[in-house]
Amino acid sequence: MEGQRLVNVIFDLDGTLIDSAPDIRFAVNKVLEENGAAPLDLPTVIGFIGNGTSVLMDKVIAARDLDRERHGALLERLMDFYEGATSRTTLYPGCLDALDTLREAGHRLGLCTNKPLAPARDVLAHFDLARRMDTVYGGDSLPQKKPDPAPLLAAMRDLGGGPTLYVGDSEVDGETAERAGLAFALFTEGYRHVPVAEIPHAHAFDHFDALPDIVAGLRAG
Repeated sequence: MEGQRLVNVIFDLDGTLIDSAPDIRFAVNKVLEENGAAPLDLPTVIGFIGNGTSVLMDKVIAARDLDRERHGALLERLMDFYEGATSRTTLYPGCLDALDTLREAGHRLGLCTNKPLAPARDVLAHFDLARRMDTVYGGDSLPQKKPDPAPLLAAMRDLGGGPTLYVGDSEVDGETAERAGLAFALFTEGYRHVPVAEIPHAHAFDHFDALPDIVAGLRAG
């Protein structure tokens, strides 16, 4: 339609497209089991998600009073269990249909997550998401991680620049979009740790059925 424009749509992964906390908890608790420490429950692990695996391990070490000097070794073991862990992960309802609707409308899609690239690609392949993404940035793709805007801006450049919407579930994602100067759509059913009102956003939605209309509104604008 005349006057409309295509919009790049870049997504976070954990807590946005996928509910992966059960697999993350599995990996964390395997490390704790090896070190004679008690397991962590799911709400606690969800509270640790958002700033990448290194920060996650910092919080696990603090929660179970493990030796901080072993952070590197513990993180390496976490990654041993984390890579390929997909059996407990699920897609959020309506996610695939929304992605396909956006692609059919001509929009280019990308991923910008703090999840390390290897496990991110594992889960993308497991759910047939990889072919739907035109670019993918993990937490170790660049020296910077979110909320630094560098990975998000790099993904936007890969998609050709122009109008871009970032879709995420947390205060980290909201800050990243704000620092990148991009519109942000907040998925409210993920892993945020603060109220919706405290996260800067242009749009909020609780089911992926709503996302194509949000993007259509940006396209018309």
